[in-house]
Amino acid sequence: MKKFIKELIPYIVIVIVVVLIRTFIATPVIVSGDSMVPTLKNKQLLLLNKINYKISDIKRFDVVVINIDNKEIIKRVIGLPGEDILYRSNKLYVDGHEIENDYNFDTDDFSLKTICNCTKIPEDKYLVLGDNRAVSADSRIIGLIDKKDIEGNVNISLWPIKKVK
Repeated sequence: MKKFIKELIPYIVIVIVVVLIRTFIATPVIVSGDSMVPTLKNKQLLLLNKINYKISDIKRFDVVVINIDNKEIIKRVIGLPGEDILYRSNKLYVDGHEIENDYNFDTDDFSLKTICNCTKIPEDKYLVLGDNRAVSADSRIIGLIDKKDIEGNVNISLWPIKKVK
């Protein structure tokens, strides 16, 4: 019996380590839907980094996983706390200044007034958009996102192989 328990210990340690990694560090997530096309495709397998935002700040244009009503959605951070956000003529304005970016996806005009009836994004809230703005249920529909609902960011694709970065 002692020999059996001794042989079992490495497997128990492996299971504990895997559970701890999945719970606190990283876990796979699958893209569901077309709201992040062309950046991410439906059923693409990504690696969610759960610790990045414990040691650094959420940044504009990060792709994040958000937990809303126990459902995970993937969106891009556009607006940060304390900012005034405006989209006009397909251009992003932050606090009245145009922001140059590589993410020029077709976006209908909107302002914070239409999303939250506010002039600045409140503390610990974020404005997120899908890259496929025409079909994305994002902050324009669901409102600003609480920081506590952001599980982490994704920047590693596990599948399909040709998308691995």
